[in-house]
Amino acid sequence: MNMMNMDFKRKLPIPMEVKEMYPLTGDLSDIVEKRTAELKSIFEGKSSKLVLIIGPCSADNEDSVVDYITRLVPVQERVADKLLIVPRVYTNKPRTTGDGYKGLVHQPDPTASPDLFKGIIATRELHMRAVRETGFICADEMLYPENYKYLDDILGYTAVGARSVENQQHRLTASAAGCPAGMKNPTSGDLTVMMNAIMAAQHEHDFIYRGWEGHSYGNPHAHAILRGYVNRQGVTHPNYHYETLLYLAELYAKWDLANPALIVDCNHSNSGKNPFEQPRVLKEVLHSCRHSSDLKQLVKGFMVESYIEDGNQPVGGGIYGKSITDACLGWEKSERLIYEVADLL
Repeated sequence: MNMMNMDFKRKLPIPMEVKEMYPLTGDLSDIVEKRTAELKSIFEGKSSKLVLIIGPCSADNEDSVVDYITRLVPVQERVADKLLIVPRVYTNKPRTTGDGYKGLVHQPDPTASPDLFKGIIATRELHMRAVRETGFICADEMLYPENYKYLDDILGYTAVGARSVENQQHRLTASAAGCPAGMKNPTSGDLTVMMNAIMAAQHEHDFIYRGWEGHSYGNPHAHAILRGYVNRQGVTHPNYHYETLLYLAELYAKWDLANPALIVDCNHSNSGKNPFEQPRVLKEVLHSCRHSSDLKQLVKGFMVESYIEDGNQPVGGGIYGKSITDACLGWEKSERLIYEVADLL
């Protein structure tokens, strides 16, 4: 008999059980509802604010992540008329190869063995703590569609990554998400693949999800994220320049999609993974928007990878608030960037 080449270690709690263990209280639920409505109004074009999705590449340590988000609170108050800040709390984030550290949901302690039960609990606790202590709703990546249900009542934003955007289960799960869902261009850079993903996410579907036959109602706030791409030789190329943005606006004009919107990811292949290039990328896009009313209407915000300390370190490096995955922009530079962006708007 052919058997799967794996051990089934234990049955994990279903999302309903985890939510019963860690319920969203009325106060937290109200914050999530109010902030998510504000975020949706930006994607619908009813609000002229821009969204800034900013934070660590990977949420690797609860205390330093909450410390970082807490620092954003007074900054948000000062720029509230121009920007809506959505902290990145990416709890599934692995290294690109998938080897080694796979994110908080796998390893709540990056230096210890994987423990997915503890990881699921740690992930929910971190998102709840962020809302409770700062009043922000946060963004997370939908790396594993089955895990989305553990956080669906508390997330303000979800992103489908460049390696996942062609996957049918990610597209279908995004169609069931109750918050804005960003669909990244694939690593190949083909924008029609991304547009197909947005189309799929905006439509209704019947599909199998966590052992159930389910029906999704479509997500009208599914939208594009441009993150650059990699060519056949493995060389990174940006796709935030004026001509590409105009081409995307033209694509949107041809497709019958609700709420045309773009978030520009300032890191990854748009910066060649040099986090210190992110301010320049962001400012160039704002400059492009000043030259075209179509782009001003289309661009709804930015993603920036930012943490307490500049750069990155190996797992177990021991420097508080320094990324153990992709290099990030440090706090001082990030704070300055937010104020500069607000001044440019």
